[in-house]
Amino acid sequence: MISVTDLRSGVVFEDSGNIFQVLSYEHIKMGRGSANIKVKVKNIKTGTTIDKSFINGAKVHSLTVIKKEMQYLYKDSNFAYFMDPITFEQINIPIPVINEDQFYLMIGKNYSVSFIENEVLCINLPPKMEFEVSETGPSLRGNSATNIYKDAILENGLKTRVPLFIKVGDKVSIDTRTGQYSQKA
Repeated sequence: MISVTDLRSGVVFEDSGNIFQVLSYEHIKMGRGSANIKVKVKNIKTGTTIDKSFINGAKVHSLTVIKKEMQYLYKDSNFAYFMDPITFEQINIPIPVINEDQFYLMIGKNYSVSFIENEVLCINLPPKMEFEVSETGPSLRGNSATNIYKDAILENGLKTRVPLFIKVGDKVSIDTRTGQYSQKA
């Protein structure tokens, strides 16, 4: 058991039979009453994000999360296959566990995979990844006071919006948390 005041970003805990990962933490103290702890959490099983509130002094069940570097091999319609580069042990992760993260998987690249008691919890993507633009509209010039974006399809099949000066073959950096263009690589 851990105190709710120890719930910082990235901590994984169990509450009411669900496994949550903390995204943000806020401590609120108002007047004479007791303090409240508000956390924004992601349900690991369903992928939904919710806000939870606890009174100061409450406790939740802590979970031990083990992270291993795994190399992505390939995927089929049901599973994504990873290999431990040290022991060469292979594991398969069901596609629903990966959700939208499957678009960011690149063959041969290493990813950090989180486990709870030998069960895969999630794949931890780097915050930004580079991809090549495979399709986009023509590069146009124009007078504008704000940034203007056009649709683009990346080498991984992900659709995003990029600035007008990006053309086919350019490498762009994408924020894996939002799927949005970050900068030209």
